[in-house]
Amino acid sequence: MSELSHINQAGEAAMVDVSGKAITTRIAVAEGYVRMRAETLALIQEGGHAKGDVLAVARIAGIQGAKRCPELIPLCHTLLLSKVQIDFEIQLEQRAIRIESMCKLDGKTGVEMEALTAVSVAALTLFDMCKAVDPGMTIDGIRVLTKEGGKTGPWQRSNAGMAGVSA
Repeated sequence: MSELSHINQAGEAAMVDVSGKAITTRIAVAEGYVRMRAETLALIQEGGHAKGDVLAVARIAGIQGAKRCPELIPLCHTLLLSKVQIDFEIQLEQRAIRIESMCKLDGKTGVEMEALTAVSVAALTLFDMCKAVDPGMTIDGIRVLTKEGGKTGPWQRSNAGMAGVSA
């Protein structure tokens, strides 16, 4: 097993020095699920929620989450994101909303944490906006699906794209 990159020789937390790394295009895609009652899902899908367009608000929140990742996650680098995209898939049979984020930049370090944070914040926003009608919702399956760029090259989860699969 390789050594942890955020621990220095003395065993202390340390930010990784990326100053000597090459600038490459880096992309990460992550997903997560918010599971809820069928009635709650129908309310969101039909746009009948009293708080307005739940998915539009969650999309903006997810984008903001990606942009604020280094403020939330210790030792993350501040990145100049060139693209953040949040997509939703309503899964009626699973009574879930699948959230997918894609983060992209030209830089010296990856964007996996930004993609994961985008999904997490979008999911938390969906939960917050719907908790009054469905406090039993669950958030699960948050994970990286793919990443590109850097010296390790592309990586893909072996079961990426399998709808409804939990972590």
